[in-house]
Amino acid sequence: MSVKLYQNLINQVRDTIDSEIGIIDENGLVLACSNEERVGNVNPLIDEVMKTEDSFVVVGGQSFQKIYIRNKMEYIAYIDSDDSNNSKYLKLISINIINIKAYYDEKYDKINFIKSVILDNILPGDITLRAKELHIANNVFRVVYLIKTESAKDIYAHEIIEGLFPRKTKDFVVILDDETTVLIKELNSNYDYKEVNKNAKIILDNLSTEGMIKSKIGIGTVVDNIKDIGRSFKEAQTALLIGEIFENEKNIIDYNKLGIGRLIYQLPPTLCRLFLNEVFKDGAFEALDAETMNTIVKFFENNLNVSETSRQLFVHRNTLVYRLDKIQKVTGLDLRQFDDAIIFKVAILVKKYLDSNRDLV
Repeated sequence: MSVKLYQNLINQVRDTIDSEIGIIDENGLVLACSNEERVGNVNPLIDEVMKTEDSFVVVGGQSFQKIYIRNKMEYIAYIDSDDSNNSKYLKLISINIINIKAYYDEKYDKINFIKSVILDNILPGDITLRAKELHIANNVFRVVYLIKTESAKDIYAHEIIEGLFPRKTKDFVVILDDETTVLIKELNSNYDYKEVNKNAKIILDNLSTEGMIKSKIGIGTVVDNIKDIGRSFKEAQTALLIGEIFENEKNIIDYNKLGIGRLIYQLPPTLCRLFLNEVFKDGAFEALDAETMNTIVKFFENNLNVSETSRQLFVHRNTLVYRLDKIQKVTGLDLRQFDDAIIFKVAILVKKYLDSNRDLV
């Protein structure tokens, strides 16, 4: 249980009550107090308080109210005075503590449930029933964002993300480890898919500006049943994995926009090697130097437009034509021809895939 919530409660009522107020556990440990220097210390009157079975106790000039949750004493609220009105104050504080505890437990149970769903730690047949028990809507649109971040001292990515999406009954933030956070975002029934990518951009920008945290975000597909958020999570994982191979420069990778990279990723490495050997015979690919590869990349980026590519490379048009002729001579592929350009483009992606899976080849 986070004591921050209790300290916030004490801070809100400290101006109403002149005396010191606080919350302790059954061992007398001060969990929250209007005098924050006492937090972590032990109230010396705890033994006297625990000797009596009464809920409200006045001992040593202090007033104590035992707080029971599900018939078990969980906390004790106290006021450092024996004023006759203390019983009323402490009962009001107790009601708030019980409500906070109930809210926290419900939230904690929901997060654990969602975590179990995305990690396949719950039987499919139990998902709908458990969701109903926790008052989580079953048939609504949701999408999963998988956020991978760098380690950052004293800054927690999940706190920034929770601040961006405060609808705690509809949006869930799950922490998998120090560098991995999952956001399960509920969407409106008439959602625009642009909103999905906009949310990812908001997360990326806020992690960068508020926390100075570099991050990459994988986006799964939108699902309309709580049973399927596990699938959306796995798709977000796949998006990050494939993006790392084929589009490492991107920070947001959408599973729906993986393109040919997804197809290549599903091919056996041995088949990819055969294709690569067929396209680039006798080490033709290795014969292309860095300058030539940069030329090829720019040529593709400019949709095989010679004039625009030469302009961006700051070279004369004839120089670019010479380089393209040289590539054709080495590889047998004329990149100015659409079919040859496709083959070369696919071959580059296959090469990236094989380089990332050397242990499989």
